[in-house]
Formats: sequence, C-alpha cells, structure tokens
Amino acid sequence: MMVVEQTSSVPSNKVGMAPSRRWPELEWQPDVALRLFGMRRSGNHAIANWLQRNAPAGKALFFNNCKPGRMPLLNHRGVEHDAQRLSRQDGSDLAALGAKMKQGGLLLISYEDAVPSDFSIDRPLSGNLDESLLNGDILLIRGFLNWSASLLKKLQRNSGVTLAHRGSVVLRAIDSYRRMLELATDAEALALTLICYDDWISDAAYRADCLSALGLPCLDNSLGAIQPYGGGSSFEPFTNEGADLASDQRWQQMAEDPEYQAILHLAARDDALCACLERQFPQDAVQLSKLAVHTPFAAGGLE
Repeated sequence: MMVVEQTSSVPSNKVGMAPSRRWPELEWQPDVALRLFGMRRSGNHAIANWLQRNAPAGKALFFNNCKPGRMPLLNHRGVEHDAQRLSRQDGSDLAALGAKMKQGGLLLISYEDAVPSDFSIDRPLSGNLDESLLNGDILLIRGFLNWSASLLKKLQRNSGVTLAHRGSVVLRAIDSYRRMLELATDAEALALTLICYDDWISDAAYRADCLSALGLPCLDNSLGAIQPYGGGSSFEPFTNEGADLASDQRWQQMAEDPEYQAILHLAARDDALCACLERQFPQDAVQLSKLAVHTPFAAGGLE
C-alpha cells in the first residue's frame, strides 16, 4: 500500500482503512503505520517531523532512511521517539522501543532515493516486513528546478566530491526522480498518498488536508524547526525555522552556476523527464523547453 496526493488536490481515499495490528517485533499496536518515500532534498525530514508532531495522542516512533530490500526496523539510519532522536543503542532495542509506546500512536518508516516500482514480490522493498501491517504509503515529490538546484548545492558544499562525481550523482538521481513522478501520475490507482513539498511548505490548508487524508489529527500544523539531517538547508545552513526558508527560489539562486546550467541542458533533452514534468510541474517543463532550443555552447563552440 502507498500514499500520494496530487499537486492540485488531496486524494479522496483515506489511509487507515485497513485495521491496525500489533507489530510482533515491537509488541506494539500503533493507530497508524506509514511508509514515506522521497528523493533526497525533497523535504523528507521536515515532513517526517510534521507527521510525528501530528501523531495520535502525540506519540510517534520514526525509523529514518531505511535500507531498501531489508527489514526496516533493523536497517535504518536512526530512530526518533516523539520527534526526539535516540542513541544508536536505544534505537536498536525493538522490545524496549515498543514498551515506550504502550498503546497507540504513529509508526513512520522512511526511505530516501528508493523508487518503490524498482522492487517486486521476489525482491520486496521492505525485506521480510509483513506489509499488511501498514496503513498506507506516502510519495513525496518536489518541483524539478528547485529540487535539482538543492541537490547540486548540497554536493558542492562537500569539498571532497569532484565535479565529475557531482555530475554523475545528480544525473543518476534525475533518473530516479523521473520514475517517482511516473508513480505520482498513477498515485490513486496505486493507493499512494501524494504530498507535494512545494504546496506543503506554502499552504497550511493543504497540510491540514494531507493530515486528514492520512487519518492523523491536526495538532501542530506549523512548518516546525529545520531538521539537522543532511546538514539542514543546502542554501541556508544556519536558518533554524522552516518558515524562514526561501525554498521556492533555489533554481534562481543557482541560475548562473555553470554546473547547474550544464545539468539543466541535459535534463531539457530528456523527453521522458519532460513528459512527467508536463503532468506534475508544468511550469518547470516550460522553463526546460526554453533551454532545449539553445545549444549549450556559446557562439563558435568547439574549434
């Protein structure tokens, strides 16, 4: 099961239709159990924190950035209890974690850069996890221009990453991003709840509708504090509050960067990507179409 919300409206089908059941590894029965899928730099941790702040009775257990193809409760990059990060030792004792929860609340499992359609019955995304325990899946998307600018800027902040390596990482990520958008197009049929980060960060009513679609109460609908995962914002590493971010202006801030320009010229020639953008982010598709009619080199080019 998965969760998706179209960029223009919240889907009518609500999460939580399947009855919640006790998770044997945790000996705990949450009210709602969800998986969250999104590409890096798409607001994953901001939305994970918001979901925890709106957990039933304010109780949440979050397994962050789980390893695809493995049991997520045992293969992750950290655990949070009620939005507070636990030590590695405390996060590895599943029985103790379940005992903390007592009864009810939210169980949230996140994956980054893992495209659900890349997996199958023979190679399940969550390993030997009993997926019937889940109430739904969330698919998180972000506009292409701002997402790609944020990803490249993040990589540029790492002095140990060469230009060639940065380019290869971004181009591979773009192909995964495209496949995520293909899933978003069929979100309702796939029982996914789609959340568009661009709408989420700009519209409180949109956030409230998403919570309703996920079967969660609206307890704290603010953007919250910026989460420290991944070094925080790629552009504003010292900004602390989500409301202070200019996340809708990232591509303009990178417009004169030669690396970013080169990546956009390639993206503008990716017909499959552009077709997906026309459906999900038409304004980005228009911007890329303007690039596609120009050659990447200035007049004269190579001689």
